[in-house]
Amino acid sequence: MTRLAVLGATGAVGETLLKVLAEREFPLDELRLLASERSAGQTRHFRGEDVEVQLATEDAFDGIDIAIFSAGAARSRTFAPHAVAAGAVVIDNSSAFRMDPEVPLVVPEVNPQAAFTHKGVIANPNCSTMQLVPVLKPLHDAAGLEHVTVSTYQSVSGTGQKAIDGLRREAARSLRGETATAEVYAHPIAFNVLPFAGALQGDDGYTDEELKLVNESRKILDLPNLRVSATCVRVPVVNCHSEAVWVTTRERLGAARVRELLEAAPGVTVIDDPVGNAYPTALEIDGLDGVYVGRIRDDLGDDHGVALWVVADNLRKGAATNTVQIAELLTGVTAKR
Repeated sequence: MTRLAVLGATGAVGETLLKVLAEREFPLDELRLLASERSAGQTRHFRGEDVEVQLATEDAFDGIDIAIFSAGAARSRTFAPHAVAAGAVVIDNSSAFRMDPEVPLVVPEVNPQAAFTHKGVIANPNCSTMQLVPVLKPLHDAAGLEHVTVSTYQSVSGTGQKAIDGLRREAARSLRGETATAEVYAHPIAFNVLPFAGALQGDDGYTDEELKLVNESRKILDLPNLRVSATCVRVPVVNCHSEAVWVTTRERLGAARVRELLEAAPGVTVIDDPVGNAYPTALEIDGLDGVYVGRIRDDLGDDHGVALWVVADNLRKGAATNTVQIAELLTGVTAKR
């Protein structure tokens, strides 16, 4: 049994995390919910009981075995040292430690052994990276990765509840024939597509979301020289990220072999019947765990390439579920779900 703390318990990921812990019947001696002054004192329903949200302080982690952080990079940097000093293992869902060479970046279906190299902190990848690497791993093992090109179609829930509410208000105004002014992003998101997700980084025109895909994929797969080309796009979808992916391998695989490899890959589900219009969509995958792949076909522009369509729930597998899976790894728990 485990004494577990959740920092950021009242946010979108924190709320989803509580659902996942309950669904997977993670064994707990204690669940300690932590948040800022704004949310402290609220309650959250968990396994038939109301649990009070406590104020996150430096000494709030005393007696805790595992602390899951979903409160942003600044709070992770502030509280992680105190949690580790108190004897807890921190599983952090922010960008604070992902590229730290001393911190393992873990997706259990891809590099579970890395979790056991931690020095007190384990990092959770960005949601777009999270759904990509379980697909890339079996292809690399079979034929060696040469080049990966990714175009994301990212839902607004990746920005938080304010973006979900903003999309709905903008859409309502548009449907009434009113001008939809931007509430969260630089441009209106309702009935629009924004070829810019995240924040601009440096002078080369790339955003942090795009660089996360590049750098985190390399770290998780232990391929520091892997060529990754990324464009991240925000779309008017409430939840679930989709990705159009082109993969080039050293040895030719072909679509049929890729389909076989992905059908056998842990955590991956293939939905691929174009004649029957069967392929994963955001509405279909919303609320599910795992990574879903369809539109598997040979790349007409590259004899060693294949094209794929990849969808996952960014709040679940893209964040909350992966952290619980890491906690299961550390404790030797087998999920009931």
